[in-house]
Amino acid sequence: LIFIASLMLGTTITISSKHWITAWAGLEINTLAILPLISKSHHPRAIEAATKYFLTQATASALLLFSSMTNAWHTGQWDITQLSHPVSGVILTSAIAMKLGLAPFHFWFPEVLQGSPLITGLLLSTIMKLPPIALLYMTSHSLNPTLLTVMAILSTALGGWMGLNQTQIRKILAFSSISHLGWMAIIIIYNPKLTLLNFYLYTMMTAAVFLSLNSIKVLKLSTLMTAWTKIPSLNAMLLLTLLSLAGLPPLTGFLPKWLIIQELTKQDMAPAATLISL
Repeated sequence: LIFIASLMLGTTITISSKHWITAWAGLEINTLAILPLISKSHHPRAIEAATKYFLTQATASALLLFSSMTNAWHTGQWDITQLSHPVSGVILTSAIAMKLGLAPFHFWFPEVLQGSPLITGLLLSTIMKLPPIALLYMTSHSLNPTLLTVMAILSTALGGWMGLNQTQIRKILAFSSISHLGWMAIIIIYNPKLTLLNFYLYTMMTAAVFLSLNSIKVLKLSTLMTAWTKIPSLNAMLLLTLLSLAGLPPLTGFLPKWLIIQELTKQDMAPAATLISL
């Protein structure tokens, strides 16, 4: 109960803060609160996952603090929305990409999710992503578009390809998360509200998948194939949710992808290609 309350507290502090130091403090509270939940089972894999998570998040937090200090040094501003120095913007983007698990900083995420229980995996995939996305939302006007676009395309491609070869359901869901984060990152500069819509829908669908898997106690694809006899109705709902998570029309998961593609077509992002075609 204490750890869940700390998670909520850390998330609320980061989302509602105006100053970089309070945002950083909220992220640290979050990291420290989730560590006991990851390592609760005392299994060596869980301890390894908690250690990997701690090291990655500590590095990302240090980078975030360094970015805000560089910005304050050059501009005299500690306000989150006043991130105007370009170097600070690049460092902040890298720090938040590391916190979220965006490619090329994604290697820790599947390993950590694989070593965690399903409910902790749900927290890692949803609530723990909210504070960094809120920070991206608040600084979206001053981020580097090229860096974010490259990271987003890499994440979407790697999330799709690397998920194909997996048998462990938690790893597949981790790569699904990386892929969805790519969609969110590419649109954050042009239309931040679409990122939030995508995140809310992704959270709802992922919560449904994790809670269904938790109730039928399934961790591998091989056991999922034979689990349909336990609760057939739940498995039918799980199938629909997974298809929605994949973005298949006419299900809900297709909506954010459609809107994002529609928004990106209005941005004129490839001037060189336009000139060649002319």
